[in-house]
Amino acid sequence: MLEIYNTISRKKEVFETINNDKNVNLFVCGPTVYDDAHIGHGRTYISFDMIKRYLEFIGYSVFYVENITDIDDKIINRAKEREIDPEDLARDFEEKFKEDMEKLNVNSVNLYPRATYHLNEIFNQIEILISKGYAYETETGVYFETSKFKDFGKLSNRKLDKLDSHRIAIDKTKKDPKDFALWKKTEVDETPFYKSKWGNGRPGWHIEDTAITEKYFGPQYDIHGGGLDLIFPHHDAEIAQMEAISGKKPMVNYWMHTGFLNVDGVKMSKSLGNFITIRDLLKEWNPMAYRLFVLSTHYRSPIDFSSKSLNQALKNLHRLNKTVDNLKQTLDYLKNLEVLETSEKSNITDDPNKYKLLNQLNSAKEEFFFHMNDDFNTPRALAIILSFTKVINGHINEIDDKNNSDVSIEDLKFIRESLSLLKDFEAIFKLNIFTIKEEKKEDKSSQLLDIISFTREKLREEKNYDLSDEIRNKLNEIDINIED
Repeated sequence: MLEIYNTISRKKEVFETINNDKNVNLFVCGPTVYDDAHIGHGRTYISFDMIKRYLEFIGYSVFYVENITDIDDKIINRAKEREIDPEDLARDFEEKFKEDMEKLNVNSVNLYPRATYHLNEIFNQIEILISKGYAYETETGVYFETSKFKDFGKLSNRKLDKLDSHRIAIDKTKKDPKDFALWKKTEVDETPFYKSKWGNGRPGWHIEDTAITEKYFGPQYDIHGGGLDLIFPHHDAEIAQMEAISGKKPMVNYWMHTGFLNVDGVKMSKSLGNFITIRDLLKEWNPMAYRLFVLSTHYRSPIDFSSKSLNQALKNLHRLNKTVDNLKQTLDYLKNLEVLETSEKSNITDDPNKYKLLNQLNSAKEEFFFHMNDDFNTPRALAIILSFTKVINGHINEIDDKNNSDVSIEDLKFIRESLSLLKDFEAIFKLNIFTIKEEKKEDKSSQLLDIISFTREKLREEKNYDLSDEIRNKLNEIDINIED
């Protein structure tokens, strides 16, 4: 039975779809496409890709939508810096984002709707909010009146009268500094803009998401995800908008949020020089090593990026890949043994539970799915699989040492079912362990030369000049020049 931690209730809840069927609607806040995606984005989107894969593995049909914010002040400002059209900038970075996600195997998203393609839905929601008295127009835009929505802040657990408004840019046309924009009017000569009944302008950030989700899911749906930093004000604003429009509660059954990512224990920031884009990361690291690194930490927990952690993930990735290769080779070997063909036909295996190895395998499988059902606890589930690879490889070594006549049907069944378990693991974690090959070993030549030089120095200290000179001459013959 799957349990999911629900941010709004602050506890784990048994997962049930909003319509009590096997169909799940999942929405995750997508990128604002004004720059290359960074490893924090990668952490969130890898996590929700895994979540979708697991839901489908256990029998749900998941429609996964992730919006693209393709109009925003950040996009406009970056386009001005580069002296290009904001739409061209947005399309370029949207394409790069999708390329980065594909390399990380984040390819389970069904739809990437752009905000600018849903202006009619945005206009419709703004009209309803105005007609219901939740929004008002000024000379600078249309704003949501937060005081009218009594539950504002219920996701972040913040009280409206306690919110600090000192950090909000002052707009004297608003009734309250905490009121947020649904439509931002542009100056006469300001571009880009879109025409509306409230004047030329562009949509506010929060209204984009509710307009898109209502179009594809309706006013209520199953799961809304994103990073922890989006809870306030973004997700609180979404709830206020959608529940004010529809009058239905809750807008979402389960709110899920990924934890923060730090770099060597420090918050990632361009000013600190520790800002890492996915593109830069993948110049040096295997993308599946980063994916495994992310899934080695629970999606709700903070995660600390470091070379040491990436190296450990890479070692685990190679271990998994090597285990799969060993299983494939051993299975081919066992299938060719006549004694096993005869044993299978005679149906020797009555009860697999009487075999120790199969008991271990079944226990590993049960524990793996137990942890996955516990709010997608990937680090513990992964630990079960990594531990079981020792059992697999240990038994493969035993099979290698046996005479053909000593190999049993239990061996064949264990190898087959172990391979099946790793296929299930791969379907959920998506690490390419059935296709990737271990990377080339590190070049040890410089270390070898250091050892040779050290040996020659010792020989010279012992006045064994003949042998020292002979080593030097041999090295010179292969164009490695050493002078004393």
